[in-house]
Formats: sequence, C-alpha cells, structure tokens
Amino acid sequence: MKHALKILILLLFVALAVIASVYALTQWRLAQPLASDNSGDGVFEVVAGDTARSIVNRVNQRFERDLANVDYRLSQVLVGVDRLPAGVYRVSHQDTWLSLWERIKSNDEALFSITLIEGQTLTQWMAQMKQANFLRQQVTDIKELPALLGLEHASAEGWLYPETYHYRAHETDLSILRRAHDKMRAVVEDAWQQRNPRCEVNSPYELLILASIIEKETGLSGERDLVSSVFHNRLRVGMRLQSDPTTIYGIENFDGDLTRAHLREKTAYNTYRIDGLPPTPIAIPSEAAVRAAAQPVASDYFYFVANKQGGHVFSETLEQHQRAVRRYQLNQDTE
Repeated sequence: MKHALKILILLLFVALAVIASVYALTQWRLAQPLASDNSGDGVFEVVAGDTARSIVNRVNQRFERDLANVDYRLSQVLVGVDRLPAGVYRVSHQDTWLSLWERIKSNDEALFSITLIEGQTLTQWMAQMKQANFLRQQVTDIKELPALLGLEHASAEGWLYPETYHYRAHETDLSILRRAHDKMRAVVEDAWQQRNPRCEVNSPYELLILASIIEKETGLSGERDLVSSVFHNRLRVGMRLQSDPTTIYGIENFDGDLTRAHLREKTAYNTYRIDGLPPTPIAIPSEAAVRAAAQPVASDYFYFVANKQGGHVFSETLEQHQRAVRRYQLNQDTE
C-alpha cells in the first residue's frame, strides 16, 4: 500500500512537471517577438466576424511565421481569444502574441493623426482630409459645412482651429471639423472679450476675417502685431486695406501671377477696390493672428512692404513707403 502511494505521488509530480514544462514552453512561444525585422510593421484591421484563427493566419503570413495552427491553439488555451472587438490595431515585429492579444482584447486601437496648417484655405484642408488614412468622408460639399457646423455665415472659411488632430479608424471628417470649429470659436470669443481700445472691427466675425488677412500677410510672430496695427490704422481713417492676399483669394483659378489687371478688377475680395473688410476670411488663421487682430499695438504705420530677409519694412507715410518699395521690390537705389 505504501509502495503504491509512493508511485502515485511520483507520477503526480511527473505529471505536474510535464504540465509546468508545457506551460513554460507555451508561454515562451507566445512571448517571442513576432519577427526579427520591421518589414511587417504597420496596422491591421479586425473586422466584425473575424476569428482568432483568421487573425493568427494573417499576422503569421505578414511576418512570415510558421506554425500558425500551433499559435492559434496555444492562444486559445492560454489567453482565451473567443470574443474580439473589431478595430484597427498597430502591430510591430517587436510585439509578441501575448502583447498583441492584450491590445486587441482591450480594444486599444491605433491612433492616426492629421495636421491642419494655419494659412491654408478650407478647400486645401478638405483635400488633405480626403487623403487621410482610415478617415471616413462625410462632408461631400464644402457648401454644406456652415449648416453642419451650425454657422450663421455662408462660408466656413476661417472657422477651424489649426493643429494636429488624432482620431481612430473610421472616424468621420465632420467629427474632426467640429472639434476644430469648437476650438476656434472659443479662441475667437476669448480674443473678442480681450480686445483693446485700438481694435477697429465691429464683431467677432470681422475679427476672424482680419486675423486671416494678418495670417496671410506675415508668417513672422514678431510682425503680427505691427501688421495688425497697419490694418486697424487704415480702418480707423477709412483707407482701403490694399492687401494682395485678399485680392488673390477672389481670383478664380489663380495661376500665381498677380497682375495690375487683377488689382483693377472689382471683386468682393479685392481690397484695392472695396472699402473695409472682404465678406469672409481668406484662410485659416492661427491663434496668434486672432489675438494680434484683437490687440493691435499702438503705431503710426499705414504701409508695409516685404524686405529681402523674409520680413517687412513698415512706413508711416506714402513717401517713405514708396522709397521702401523702390529699394526692396524694384531694387533701385533710393539714396
């Protein structure tokens, strides 16, 4: 009896040792990196109805791994992979089956990003969004956007905040545009509340329009306040803004060459021919441009012209401005 008990205990220990060895081997297999190089790195999609087996087959094929059936059976027993949420997930050669299953089971989906840049137009933004990975297109016509965003204006130009937006696969372009609009609306309202006494515009929308012009006139942070002061000074005394970027915005199929004929043509955006501001923004302004529009510095400048260093030369009088134009635009000696 004692001898039989000893044999039973011994067999039990052997069985436990075998089970422990198999478990360790299983863990080892599932804990190995999927590959030795990054040739298969990227994203893959789990769609509704996908099975663990189909996922294992696709991933192993992607990383040129063998023993897909073994990986599936081991995952099934050790991890439990019956219910898997659909989504788009990142996968790299450094992943293991353990880390990858954990990511999928916890629905830790891949994040994508799109950077929308200040100074671009709404048309340019929408073209960029159409090229974005895994971003579902819901806005089919830009003209529909004001209503979709709840705007009272005929155009959504200018009403979107420029920055990098992160999204999950199959989020809509409208969802990102709404986020961008909510942020820009808050920025404009805050800037409007903090405008200084030199601010000559009459509404938050006019502030946004002027900000878009400032954005297009200079990319230098140190110049925005001065450019703003020039336009506010002109608005105060009733001078036309005479801004090339506004005129260009109103030219259909502009080819890059702004001519005298363009400047003479009366359009809603040609500020050489119209008084005051154009009817809509002409681009997406940065927050800095919005705040510069609301808080122009005190200056006596009414003119500015581009210099040869990427900035501008500011002038108080037409005579000073004409000299600056001859020097920096016409390359004529003004001495």
